[in-house]
Amino acid sequence: MEGKRSTPKPSDLLQKIRDFTCTILVDLCNGKSPVVLINKFRTYCTNSAENCFCNSSLPVGTEALTLLRQPHAHRIDVLLRVLLIVQQLLQENKHASKRDIYYTYPSLFSDQSVVDRAINDICIILECSRHNLNVVSVAKGLVMGWIRFSDEGKKSDCIASPNTAHPIPVQVEEVKNILSFAEYILVVEKESVFQRLANDQFCSFNRCIVITGRGYPDVPTRRFLRLLTEKLYIPIYCLVDSDPYGFDILATYRFGSLEMAYDAQFLRVPDIRWLGAFISDSEKYALPSQCLLPLTTEDKKRIEALLHRCYLQHDDPHWRAREDARKRCEV
Repeated sequence: MEGKRSTPKPSDLLQKIRDFTCTILVDLCNGKSPVVLINKFRTYCTNSAENCFCNSSLPVGTEALTLLRQPHAHRIDVLLRVLLIVQQLLQENKHASKRDIYYTYPSLFSDQSVVDRAINDICIILECSRHNLNVVSVAKGLVMGWIRFSDEGKKSDCIASPNTAHPIPVQVEEVKNILSFAEYILVVEKESVFQRLANDQFCSFNRCIVITGRGYPDVPTRRFLRLLTEKLYIPIYCLVDSDPYGFDILATYRFGSLEMAYDAQFLRVPDIRWLGAFISDSEKYALPSQCLLPLTTEDKKRIEALLHRCYLQHDDPHWRAREDARKRCEV
């Protein structure tokens, strides 16, 4: 599988932080305005296939931040403050959530998205993943089925009760001793579907692993799924709602998110298969009309935007055909 990055040592990251800050200090001492260069990455564009150069392992450009522009100056200020927190986390071998970092300077940061952007910028500058900075997410994903693993010395034995939900670990790099008798992995969009499968004892009758990100998947869920694909070599299927939001969730698993495009090659699952639901299922299974909702104007705009993404042109054109059919269908 693509994109297996060696884990950087904390000492190496700390040295990169020192080099980066020293460069800024030298410029300031010499009366020069520092320029911070940040590579830009993307997982998709809307260009035609012949004009598409998307590759999440390579930058598509560089953004230059300078103190001479007020918006840039504020962004550099935030970046350096977050970098100071990251440095302390690495030195003390501690972990913090993005929310913890936000509450360090809430009046300056003003919004969580400001911190998120700074963390992404730091990952790009230091050429590492977010978890390498000891910055963690509050995991929301769930797993059940025919799998057993240990996490920081704690054993998670889903096999003993295959229809019982277990939380997906926050620090996926600590997951060890994976044992599974599953024949496939099923990823479902919604927790309600996951719970319905649990109630129906689905894993008692099917040798599988079921995972849900409870909507748009967080990083631990995506990393955990990616880890399982690298270790188990079994098919992965994804079941999402038959609407543009469901398809976008599927695309996040398959291609990665635009926000973290710099790390997409280490998070995406290229072999995931779209199990459904499809618009044709309403006729195939004779679903009653009260189970269907009409596409809103916003839904149609979102589908139109999805159809123009480059990866639907050259990576999965059959997915595009299904989305195109959804666009034409008035339910």
